[in-house]
Amino acid sequence: MARYTGPVCRLCRREGEKLFLKGQRCMSEKCSVGRRSYAPGQHGQGRKKVSEYGLQLREKQKLRRIYGILEAQFARYYTQAEQKKGITGENLLQILESRLDNIVYRLNLAASRSEARQMVRHGFFKVNGKKVNIPSYLVKVGDVIQLKEGATDSPLVKSIIEAHNGQNIPEWLELDTNSWTARVKALPSRDQIDVPIQEQLIVEYYSR
Repeated sequence: MARYTGPVCRLCRREGEKLFLKGQRCMSEKCSVGRRSYAPGQHGQGRKKVSEYGLQLREKQKLRRIYGILEAQFARYYTQAEQKKGITGENLLQILESRLDNIVYRLNLAASRSEARQMVRHGFFKVNGKKVNIPSYLVKVGDVIQLKEGATDSPLVKSIIEAHNGQNIPEWLELDTNSWTARVKALPSRDQIDVPIQEQLIVEYYSR
């Protein structure tokens, strides 16, 4: 299955809430969810009774779309979460938060996760001194993420750095804006992961 390349605002409308897939646009009056708060398509405005399975499916799809994960990859993450000690739903969220593209987004070095993926693919970041251009790379506690030398010459990176105020960075991460070096202090707890998801519904979906 290829990565979705259509209008991402349709994804937010399909889930009936903002998934913040387009950065600042989601906070503006241009946001499609605010202007058309019904599902896209010919029958989007019709009332539909959602089954228990439908609720579980929608929650799974919503989480996939927030992080930009393909179906097969998401299923692998779930299997990995299930095999770890602890609560499966929270394990799944921790794995998704540990992706390098998400770390870049959480550090406010990108306006959206899709922009963060693009920056990682372009080789703008190093992990523990080695260049990593794989967005799905899972960062571990203690790992150091740094902007590579010369990355600040990019107009995109330069504009982000100029706008960066060092605020709203999660407690489980730390960032030195002098060297643009970050460190993963710990895995995030559930209350530190601000995604509008009922992960238990996803566990129920895969437990059918």
